[in-house]
Amino acid sequence: MNKIEHIGIAVKNLEKSNALFASLLGEKHYKIEEVKSEGVKTSFFKVGENKIELLEATNIDSPIAKFLAKKGEGVHHIAFAVDDILGEVKRLKKEGFTILNEIPKKGADNKLVVFLHPKTTNGVLIELCQEVD
Repeated sequence: MNKIEHIGIAVKNLEKSNALFASLLGEKHYKIEEVKSEGVKTSFFKVGENKIELLEATNIDSPIAKFLAKKGEGVHHIAFAVDDILGEVKRLKKEGFTILNEIPKKGADNKLVVFLHPKTTNGVLIELCQEVD
């Protein structure tokens, strides 16, 4: 793993949260993107070399809607940048981690993504991200 790529934060209202984080960080978000397959609308802020991703559910069956219903707004996941996502999946499976989607899927911000089950990572949802060329 190369670095923390971003921290994902589940929010109820993306517009209000964008304003809040713009005030907090001193600059506006640089991108809004919808990932229809995941039922989520995202917004990204740069923080040094890292990013904050705000996630708003676009339908009641999405993982973010379920997270918000169960836990409320807050940190949803930590994402790590990797160069070889399939190699990392193989390595982490050998180490005993439970992979939620062994086949990488298209995520936001031009990434392929895989998630690790929080039950095997001390309760934290971990996302692996590989830049798509």
